[in-house]
Amino acid sequence: MTRIVFTILLACHAALAQGWPTAAKDGFGTSTTLASKVWFTLANGVMTEVFYPMLDRPSMRTLRFQVALGTKIENEIDDTEHRLELPNPASLTFRQVNRAKSGAYTITKTYITDPQRNTVLIDVDFDTQTDAKLYVYFDPSLNNSGLHDRGWTELSALMAVDGEIASALVPSCGFIYESVPRAVTIEDQNPNPTNGNVIQRGALQKKQCTLALAFGNTPTHALRTARASLARGFEAARTEYEDGWRSYVSQLPRVAKHQQQFNMAAMVLKGLEDKTYRGAVIASPSTPWGGGPDATGYHAVWSRDLYHVATAFDAMGDRSTANRLLDYLFRVQQKPDGSFPQNSFVDGRSIGNGLQMDQVALPLVLAYQLHRTDRASWIRHIKPAADFIVRNGPRTDQDRWEERSGYSPATIAAQIAGLVCAAEIARVNGDAASVRKYLDIADNWAQNVEKWTVTKPDGDSGYYLRITANDNPNDGATMEINSSSLVVDERKILDAGFLELVRLGIKPPRNPLIAESLKLIDQLIKVKTPVGDAWYRYNHDAYGETPDGGKYDGRNGVGRLWTLLTGERGEYELALGDIASARKRLDTLAGFANDGLMIPEQVWDREESPVPGLRFGAGTGSATPLAWSMAQFIRLAMSIEQGRNVETPRVVWERYGQHG
Repeated sequence: MTRIVFTILLACHAALAQGWPTAAKDGFGTSTTLASKVWFTLANGVMTEVFYPMLDRPSMRTLRFQVALGTKIENEIDDTEHRLELPNPASLTFRQVNRAKSGAYTITKTYITDPQRNTVLIDVDFDTQTDAKLYVYFDPSLNNSGLHDRGWTELSALMAVDGEIASALVPSCGFIYESVPRAVTIEDQNPNPTNGNVIQRGALQKKQCTLALAFGNTPTHALRTARASLARGFEAARTEYEDGWRSYVSQLPRVAKHQQQFNMAAMVLKGLEDKTYRGAVIASPSTPWGGGPDATGYHAVWSRDLYHVATAFDAMGDRSTANRLLDYLFRVQQKPDGSFPQNSFVDGRSIGNGLQMDQVALPLVLAYQLHRTDRASWIRHIKPAADFIVRNGPRTDQDRWEERSGYSPATIAAQIAGLVCAAEIARVNGDAASVRKYLDIADNWAQNVEKWTVTKPDGDSGYYLRITANDNPNDGATMEINSSSLVVDERKILDAGFLELVRLGIKPPRNPLIAESLKLIDQLIKVKTPVGDAWYRYNHDAYGETPDGGKYDGRNGVGRLWTLLTGERGEYELALGDIASARKRLDTLAGFANDGLMIPEQVWDREESPVPGLRFGAGTGSATPLAWSMAQFIRLAMSIEQGRNVETPRVVWERYGQHG
């Protein structure tokens, strides 16, 4: 048996070198309590990353089972057919049912977290008529890295530690004594053993068992936590866990359709808020296409995404949470010069160094929507951000897709709206000079946005471009497509970002240029999927799987269909007064969700599937769940209920949009 175990460990190390598990999560869970700072994710029939002690810190790569059938070893991912269940629709409780392709066994696992402790609890049922043994296979990968871990066994516990983060995996039924649980550093023979990756494995004594995976700042603390959770029992912890979520769901609005999807989106957004740095909502608990062993992935905070999440909470009537997110933006993320980082860890430390002007502007729109007009917020946060826009706009170093510099309709729309909202807050605070300055500049940019971003070929009425390198959209400047060697005339690259001019109240929905540009968008980047219409970010996008369905590699990708763009089109149609079409977009968004009701960032864009698992209109290996997509679903649903786009700032609409 030792030889077989060692072979498996070597194979897993090769996988780790390629990065983290799939980002296509179909389950995500945590408790509603602040005392339990653990979050789990599920995919492909197994548990993938567990985050502790913060949401930007994955501290487990995978926990899955192996089955010993005589001399043969089977694993859940490859040798079983997976089914995901939602045993309680009003809770982030998930159940995986994995039936062997041979029919020899079924493994059923139900997941929760202990609301009182840093423990993930898994109720395991191994149903078989054979003498097969069930083995736990655990890769701790503590502290956002598979390297530097040390592991050992302690009685019936598998222990691991990396710095100030320790884990303890303890089964209620114990491990089989004759097959002593192993904790092996698979690079023990390397010159630098501290870079080893720990894989832990042990056979369970019984077919029904509860696993406690606990964390702490010391091994002793982690072990004590695991045993305390087991002593309390799975059912007691589950009752408290589900009561917490049931209480939250009972306060959510009722919607005419897709209530279960609405509730799940709301629970996921609540769960994605860090419990140490309150208000920090990460973009996704995933690392698309694996990344490296220390990759940041999407478990970071973008102010743009946080704005969308905050508007979703506000739309649901949860203004206290929306205000907490704005507090985080102002008090933790904002820089001394008034700007915001490209993205950050939950504690506010910057990660990317790109300047995206919409991320400076959207917090100002949010402040207006939340009536944040107090003098302290005005002086310390709102005025510095507005002044930064005045000094640096309307050009941006990166657009909302984090790629190109220049003049972007979407980014300019955010800046105009941000300045008008800041001017209104300045008026409340008696700063007449700032009011005049912000409105003068906003008016100028509103008058010139077409001049800067609309190209007008001979005999053509013109159409919006995705972005222009300078303030001349007709000069034929070239653009290199991000993650690609392709160089294209910027006049040939279109996206639907100009719809932000409508959503934010700057242009009326029937504006002729908006309508004309939409015709081209639908000809160029629209795809009719089995569940409804979807759109690419822009033509020639390269951020997605390779043409043969392989992982995005930064060089040969093909951008797929982005789910949130369907929601944005629904908001545009609602602005037109076409509620029926907006409802169809909501149906489509719900159709994009997987079995766990997680809405992905991207869905597959064609009938042909070069590799198993890619289905037309279903999620790819992109970030799932994506907070922005889940927030878009909620916001569109609430806007349909109210018959208007709830996040359109009235002060901007009254100044521009309603006058045409």
